[in-house]
Amino acid sequence: MLYYLYSLLQESSVPGARLMSYITFRSGAAFVLALLLAIFVGRSIIHRLQRMQIGEIIRDLDLEGQLKKRGTPTMGGVIIIAAILVPCLLVGNLSNIYMLLMLLATVWLGLIGFLDDYLKLRKHNKDGMKGKYKIIGQVGIAVIVAVTMYLNPSMTIVENSEVISAETNRVEEVVYENDKTIKSPQTTIPFVKNNNFNYSWLTGWLDDHAETGGWLVFFLITIFLVSATSNGANLNDGLDGMTAGLSAIAGVALAVMAYLGGNIIYSAYLNIMYVPGSEELVVYMAAFVGALIGFLWYNASPAQVFMGDTGSLTLGGVIAVFAILIHKELLLPILCALFYIEDLSVILQVAYFKKTGGKRIFKMTPLHHHYQKDAGLVDALIQRPYRAIAEQKIVTRFWIIGIILAAITFVTLKIR
Repeated sequence: MLYYLYSLLQESSVPGARLMSYITFRSGAAFVLALLLAIFVGRSIIHRLQRMQIGEIIRDLDLEGQLKKRGTPTMGGVIIIAAILVPCLLVGNLSNIYMLLMLLATVWLGLIGFLDDYLKLRKHNKDGMKGKYKIIGQVGIAVIVAVTMYLNPSMTIVENSEVISAETNRVEEVVYENDKTIKSPQTTIPFVKNNNFNYSWLTGWLDDHAETGGWLVFFLITIFLVSATSNGANLNDGLDGMTAGLSAIAGVALAVMAYLGGNIIYSAYLNIMYVPGSEELVVYMAAFVGALIGFLWYNASPAQVFMGDTGSLTLGGVIAVFAILIHKELLLPILCALFYIEDLSVILQVAYFKKTGGKRIFKMTPLHHHYQKDAGLVDALIQRPYRAIAEQKIVTRFWIIGIILAAITFVTLKIR
């Protein structure tokens, strides 16, 4: 809203009105606004949750310090969501299709998580929303995003192409043809020439319908990544501050990618496709990171509030949708590897348990709980570490791994 107000002021030659035309300024404003909202409004929301007696239901899993968390207010994800939406509505360009899709994804996934928490806490349904309904909701937003990218004429890319020097056989420059924006199921991947991968290459056997087949593959990839990342973040949310911290780290990396991919000069430096209009997503992600850092004010150990499924399902899904919109979705297995490992640990544990009639691979899943148990207490294939690790140390180590993964994600783009 302020974006449009300043646009009017700019026409009247008011000093400083042009600031709103700069992505960097609006991103900084969104970050600060989100941070302050999460800290100051968050306190009021926490008090309200306490008065409503919306406390976390803690099962006794024989983990150190676990029972002390009983009764801590949950559903704190509403703090994160509010701190994201308000700055975006104030300083974001609401005519930008990328921004609109991110706002829709935030509200959509937030509602799924909210309903799950509501059923657990207010309706005393310990299982919350049935898993199939969560998946349906996640698939729904994934389909909306994929179909919009396919149909919307403004969501295009500009392919990068290399000019090779005949003398040195090296890349002399990366060029773009500005008048040739195309709509294509392409994404960015590491380790290959030009960093481009077209899903239609997988459906070349369809001949004239290869491009359509490529879009169908893209739809399936989108559905899988949104569901897997959303559920991975949900499983990862078991220790104070861990999911918020990892999501903020991934958010910073994605914000940088959006800024580079939305700028034709920086896109050329990384030799990646140029995505016109996607630079507006930097404003959204700045609010996202600011909201998470503000939330950590209360969620860091010992937590005064938990995000609940309202927050965790939203964070993972939003990260996936963002990566898809900037055509970097195939980098998620590196950037969000910890979320997917949490997913995989549960899948493997359940499958092995059923196959062996009660034996386990890990002492406990999701994986982060494996490190909280002493060896020998559970008959598991993997007993290391032999002594339980303190919760704060596990969180800090996961954050460090998250930072390393973010760095690797960028480094791989320059490796051919």
